[in-house]
Amino acid sequence: MAIRGVKDKVVIAGMGCTRFGDRWECSADDLIAEAAGAALASAGIGIEDVDAYWLGTFSSGNSGLTLTSALDVGYRPVTRVENYCATGSDAFRNACYAVAAGAYDVVMAIGVEKLKDTGHAGLVVPGPGGDGTAPGFSGPAPFSMLAPAYAHRYGLSERQIRTTLTHIACKNHANGARNERAQFRVPVRPEQVENAPLAAGMLGVYDCSGVADGAAAAVITRPGLAADPLYVKALSLSAAPADGATAPGFDYTSMPEAVLSARAAYAAAGITDPPAQLAMVELHDCFTPTELVLYEDLGLSPRGAGWRDALDGRFDLDGPIPVNPDGGLKSFGHPIGASGLRMLYECWLQLRGKAGGRQLEGGRGLALTQNLGGRPGASVSFVSVVGAEAG
Repeated sequence: MAIRGVKDKVVIAGMGCTRFGDRWECSADDLIAEAAGAALASAGIGIEDVDAYWLGTFSSGNSGLTLTSALDVGYRPVTRVENYCATGSDAFRNACYAVAAGAYDVVMAIGVEKLKDTGHAGLVVPGPGGDGTAPGFSGPAPFSMLAPAYAHRYGLSERQIRTTLTHIACKNHANGARNERAQFRVPVRPEQVENAPLAAGMLGVYDCSGVADGAAAAVITRPGLAADPLYVKALSLSAAPADGATAPGFDYTSMPEAVLSARAAYAAAGITDPPAQLAMVELHDCFTPTELVLYEDLGLSPRGAGWRDALDGRFDLDGPIPVNPDGGLKSFGHPIGASGLRMLYECWLQLRGKAGGRQLEGGRGLALTQNLGGRPGASVSFVSVVGAEAG
């Protein structure tokens, strides 16, 4: 499969992100306006300068009119994108391609979700009909299978796998406590995590990401048109065949779509040693064992070593390769359509030295985002690499 990269052909000129959480005081329109306004301000342009829009939302709108009702965009084209929890990332991907193709000079990608108003958790709209053979899972259930499968394959005791998941939860809550936009801003203790009510399998409440409202936006343009750009190095999307547990080789310790999307992104960006070349990673920690498996799928740890690397602090805020320095889905929250752009927002802050109390040190100028949509065995995986400089 030929993938023609967009390395340094497009840049992020500005970004905006709302506070995530219980935003009862806001409508989806309000959140869109807040994120878009912040992105335009950081790019130093007006809304009249934007040629086209890509809107990502799972359940807060059915067309581009969701955006035009919130913003006065002057009859500009608006495309609504949906790809499960990777919705915001796919809006960004398509917006970048439009600029790289020369169709537009300046575009905007926006992701938004107003989940709290639905009264439901997780994915809130019914799926397509089937033949009755597909399993009926709650959100946490399929991801809960990752933990015992990983422990079995690599010979971990129940205590070892539990301690690893607890460390991941505590790490992300500690990071989120430093983030004024995060849904959950209080650090948690290991005993809180381990004594919390169970959601599925061995996963407790603190192993699961929060249901949140929120929006994030990015202004995308060509190099030379942005005053303080972030360069897009790679964009990659891989969709699984969705055969899930019926595939003979699938054992819940790896998600092939994540492996393949990362491999393609690394090739496009020229990355040969991810732990040495990446300054930070924002990955899809919808549940704590998802983060553990993704350490290895993204090549941040060798197979079977992710749990030990986590306990050794490799992915902590002060570790050699910080993962989810903004708190991740676990602490920042997970408004489905906004999460992928929220990940890019943290890269935007960190690589420009504007992340405040959680600012990372070091001279490496590349960051990665990985955004998952679906469930193990039936998901899409998006990976982006962005950098502070061209080349």
